[in-house]
Amino acid sequence: MNLRFAIVIVTMLVMYSCSQDKVYIDTPIDQLLTHTLNKAAKTGEAGYFILPSHQDFSAIPQDPHNPITEEKVQLGKMLFFETGLALSSAKESGHKTYSCASCHVPSAGFRPGSAQGIADGGVGFGRNGENRSKIDAYREWELDVQGVRPLSVLNVAFVENTTWNGRFGGAGVNVSTAHRWSKEDGTELNHEGLSALETQNIEGLDVHRMEITNEVLDDYGYRTYFDQAFSDFQESERYSKKTASFAISAYLRTLLTDEAPFQNYLNGDKEALTEQEKKGALLFFGKAKCYHCHRDKNLGANDFYAIGVKDLYETGKAFNTSAEDIRNLGRGEFTGRAEDDYKFKIPQLYNLGDAPFYFHGSSFTDLREVVEYFNIGIPENANVPLQQIARQFKPLGLTQEEVDDLTSFLENGLQDPNLNRYVPEEVLSGYCFPNNDVFSRIELGCRD
Repeated sequence: MNLRFAIVIVTMLVMYSCSQDKVYIDTPIDQLLTHTLNKAAKTGEAGYFILPSHQDFSAIPQDPHNPITEEKVQLGKMLFFETGLALSSAKESGHKTYSCASCHVPSAGFRPGSAQGIADGGVGFGRNGENRSKIDAYREWELDVQGVRPLSVLNVAFVENTTWNGRFGGAGVNVSTAHRWSKEDGTELNHEGLSALETQNIEGLDVHRMEITNEVLDDYGYRTYFDQAFSDFQESERYSKKTASFAISAYLRTLLTDEAPFQNYLNGDKEALTEQEKKGALLFFGKAKCYHCHRDKNLGANDFYAIGVKDLYETGKAFNTSAEDIRNLGRGEFTGRAEDDYKFKIPQLYNLGDAPFYFHGSSFTDLREVVEYFNIGIPENANVPLQQIARQFKPLGLTQEEVDDLTSFLENGLQDPNLNRYVPEEVLSGYCFPNNDVFSRIELGCRD
């Protein structure tokens, strides 16, 4: 009787355990990684590095002037990809051919798929944005291009001052820079007291030659969406670049890599990372000390450092930039302070492997070589004075096996495989996106 009873109890326990979520038992490397993460986290707990769900709006950092709503996110999602906003192109051949996503391609980690992003004046796409080039009719200075590689907009909700030199946003590191805010570079908008993302996107719609017109509102059908998203705005202020910026910013704040293996690991799935990726994570948060700079929740930081990498003009594949380009000065271009020269923002690190171009100047095309650059700790740009180089940039002493492990964590452990969830099925204009030029339409398989 006792044996029978025991068999019944065991059977019930097995059936019960099978009906529950799988239980993972920490291995020694898991225990060590948890300990290491606890030490690295600002809060003393590994959970600090857990990103909120992209659907949990209340947990996502946001501008109090622009609370995230489903209506704003849906509108912003379409506007971000809407090639029909490109109404102020420099030439007719660029009319309605590009969108925000031309330079922030989802499959490229919301970065350009090529060394330099090209909006107005660009043509072609390829498979991942790698074929983007110049329309023949455009002179180089007419192109909408930047002298630095566009940053990813993934996890941008955690960025306090945006762009490589951090010029947007009046808070954070910019509280003492009001004397540098000017109409010429769009930073006068910092006076409005909005967060950096909202501020930059108002300016961005102008810079990238996009408009909110009656054609956009009525012919495409966006007026109803603006009404739903901004019913608290007076009608006279409801259909503008400011509200469009608010919608795009709300959408961008939801672009979270919450499905990356490292995030799944932090949330309890100890099998989400491979053994090699776990070793790489131990190095990132331990011996290699990557977290000393990449210490925020998005593995970025609102700090600026010079690490002596080459500038974009040196790739030989960039338009409208040169050795004299003031944008090569990084933070110093904005602040005007010599001590800030050649310093650039510390970027977030998720989905680095989606496009083979790294740093502000796209000077590296292989992620392992990036890790090796930090491991060797010798600046490559002779134009950057040694006294400007960050003290954190020094040899790491990693073995080649450790370089491989760290690269694996960066390339695979931080790679969210499902960024397509942030892409709309269509935009209201019906145009091809992210580009709508004739070659892109062919390469993207869009119908006329």
